[in-house]
Amino acid sequence: MPYTTIIRGGLVVDGTGSPARRADVGITDGRIAAIGDLSGAQAERVFDAEGALVTPGFVDLHTHYDGQISWDPDLMPSSIHGVTTVVLGSCGVGFAPCRAEHRDALIALMEGVEDIPGSALAEGIDWRWESFAEYMDALAAKPHTLDFALQVPHDCLRVYAMGERGLHGAPATDDDIAAMRTELRAALEAGAIGFSTGRSDNHRARSGAPTPASEADARELAGLGAAFRGLKHGVVQAVSDFDMAQGPDRFDAEYDLIEAMADAAGPEHPFSISLSQRDQEPEQWRRIIARAERATARGRDTRLQVAPRGIGVMLGLEATFHPFMGFPSYKAISHLPLAERVAAMRDPAFRTRLLSEKSDKVAGDGSSLPPLADFLLSMIDRVAFRFFRLGERPNYEPGMGDSIGAQAQRQGIPVLAAILDALLENDGHELLYFPVYNYAGFNLEVVREMLTHPLALPGLSDGGAHVGTICDASFSTFLLTHWARDRATGRLPVERIVQFLSHDTAAFLGLRDRGRLEVGLRADLNVIDHTALSLSRPRLVRDLPAGGQRLLQDAAGYRATFVAGEAITEHGRLTGARPGHLVRGGRG
Repeated sequence: MPYTTIIRGGLVVDGTGSPARRADVGITDGRIAAIGDLSGAQAERVFDAEGALVTPGFVDLHTHYDGQISWDPDLMPSSIHGVTTVVLGSCGVGFAPCRAEHRDALIALMEGVEDIPGSALAEGIDWRWESFAEYMDALAAKPHTLDFALQVPHDCLRVYAMGERGLHGAPATDDDIAAMRTELRAALEAGAIGFSTGRSDNHRARSGAPTPASEADARELAGLGAAFRGLKHGVVQAVSDFDMAQGPDRFDAEYDLIEAMADAAGPEHPFSISLSQRDQEPEQWRRIIARAERATARGRDTRLQVAPRGIGVMLGLEATFHPFMGFPSYKAISHLPLAERVAAMRDPAFRTRLLSEKSDKVAGDGSSLPPLADFLLSMIDRVAFRFFRLGERPNYEPGMGDSIGAQAQRQGIPVLAAILDALLENDGHELLYFPVYNYAGFNLEVVREMLTHPLALPGLSDGGAHVGTICDASFSTFLLTHWARDRATGRLPVERIVQFLSHDTAAFLGLRDRGRLEVGLRADLNVIDHTALSLSRPRLVRDLPAGGQRLLQDAAGYRATFVAGEAITEHGRLTGARPGHLVRGGRG
């Protein structure tokens, strides 16, 4: 039979974990029509995959493109890292449902929690909706490069039902809970893929206020979980610090509360929770695993969203955060263009004065920065041993000896002086990598233990968020390079990494038409030169609405990415194709 496309001569890694095998892949009408020896077959196009891996497209189940999707059909940077399906609405924040009078409040919330410029959101979002179902329809009507699915965010539900009371953390009444449950149920019936809630102390609105849902009580959470009853689709997602600020004795009470929400949804609705190692309580992640294992043993499907490297930030004079931003002398010049700030900071007199000062508070009222920022600044001499130059080919597992703190020690200069020198490199464009979580041992051994746990899922890429501090939508590329190829010890089979990124995430979400290379499934796939696959250093670009800037990270080695049989990228560049659409849960 003639095919639309034949991908010829590649090493097929089908997403099931089975050993790679050499085969051709034939595509017809956006579906995989054949896998095998198609040497005698005809096609409108033959794509050369000789020497390359052919994998399913990757499914990213934790992104924040809720605003960006209004103006960016390409959903960069996920689309250049092999991702073919993204899930929005993570951590309880988003933009629907939303009444007109609450738009500014939700923008301020997203700006604070996810570090997306409020001016870009205000200019870029068209607000052609109020209910969540209307939001889905508005997005579905636009062309997109990738497929996308939507979770209902708890914060939006709360403000939609409670107005100002919801914004300021008031307890929800029975009527409030009923109104939230009604809207959540309607959204799920319209095809929302799930529900998310956020309970992290590090998540703050632009004003510094806690997020609306962060202190929701057990009645509210269980009431929302009940919206899933009787439905055959829908996942539940939560992120929590487990009340670290109140001490480790609060852990089980907080976990009980979140788990009760998942139990109220019913055992047929999978539940995921974020997993990371925090310095404040470095063994807490093991307690989360233990609770997840216990829940799974009694029939509660619980999965752990794991980041494949240190969860960190980029520090720089152009970035959202750097160690001098609270110093009085720096604040006096912070409004100047970069070149003028750099010139001032290189002046010996200014430098001497700056290095003699202490930082004012940068978190709290009027600031979206979390309290963690002030804590870190208060112990900069220690923290600097976790500041690293990334280099042109980023190293995300550097040793302590590679740090700015160790450099200062070797040179016999103050730590702040070494940090200042590093920030001024490259005419002030330099970025420093600071792994905040998952790096207590100055290696990724803890991460490896998390990644290889049977309940783990790849998550926390935060694509579209923290645009001035991180660029972790490249997680898929990092998994394929660092963990499947480059790490000196403890490498993971490429078949397992591909299964992790495609089959496991798709199956968790209930998307049975993707995640594997199998005849009859969607032709969402990648052709990857694994030997040449690499990450570039992140770069700041000003391409957001209202002139906003964000970090992007390029990759080399992706020969092509196909969505529904159409090539959306070839050799690292977008083709302009727009085959993506809204994936509605419960639609088969």
